[in-house]
Amino acid sequence: MITPVHSLDLQGHRGARGLLPENTLPAFARALSIGVSTLELDCAITKDGVVVISHDAALNPDITRGPDGQWLAHEGPAIASLTHEELRRYDVGRIRPGSQYAARFSQQQPADGARIPRLAELFALVRKSANTSVRFSIETKISPAQPDRTASPEVFIESLISLIKNEKKLRRVMLQSFDWRTLQIAQHTAPEIPTVYLSAQQPWMDNIQAHAKSSPWNAGLHVSAFDGSLPRMVKAAGGAVWSPYYGEVTRDNVKEAQDLRLQVVVWTVNSETDMRRMIALGVNGIISDYPDLLRKVAADLRMALPQATAVDP
Repeated sequence: MITPVHSLDLQGHRGARGLLPENTLPAFARALSIGVSTLELDCAITKDGVVVISHDAALNPDITRGPDGQWLAHEGPAIASLTHEELRRYDVGRIRPGSQYAARFSQQQPADGARIPRLAELFALVRKSANTSVRFSIETKISPAQPDRTASPEVFIESLISLIKNEKKLRRVMLQSFDWRTLQIAQHTAPEIPTVYLSAQQPWMDNIQAHAKSSPWNAGLHVSAFDGSLPRMVKAAGGAVWSPYYGEVTRDNVKEAQDLRLQVVVWTVNSETDMRRMIALGVNGIISDYPDLLRKVAADLRMALPQATAVDP
């Protein structure tokens, strides 16, 4: 028998990527209407300093059509090389038919005409919904391996935190990243904002690099100094949340993190079986492309559910 945790942070990944185009206002509106406790999203910064919502540092040909209405033939320009006005000319409201992405998210409904939104537009959407409790987990999409594709960590954090303060969202925002340099800067610049330390040790993504003497992702820290313990490493870094790939969590490392007073929020969990298994392990939160399914699982386990607020994008 599964004994559920007291409460669960239900996070809609990129809004509700399994249902509507990722990181678009329609996807966030759907997540709000379903009822999530946190909207998870990614940010980039345009050439003229506008904070926008995008997972990719450059335009992704699997989800992007140009001003002529045609699919991009290959990766498009870096967002940091475009002004916001130039960026608005691209349509990200549909997946390219026949792509691997389309095969992964065959249930996703199109929202033709959707643009890469400004972060300020998402804040405005939430105000319109009158949802006063939903939080925002904002990932800085920046990589030490590709420093020329984005703003520097310092400029990125300065731009992002300036907007968050202007929008009066300090109490409702968390900052997350695989690039822990940005989190260290954020902790110094705005210590009231909780930081979420993302981690993965997979062939397709490894920001920990335990096999190497150092990792450029970890702000000068290395897991070897903590006897291989990621929770201890995150705690030493000053994090409030450890957010690992869900395939790497165990009952023991969840307990270790929580004993250190860290929250554990796992990504990206899309099957009911895995959702129930994560809840049984005692995680504090789950990020999912299918917040509707996640909410159903939480309801089945008689867990407290966040407010649902229908809103038109």
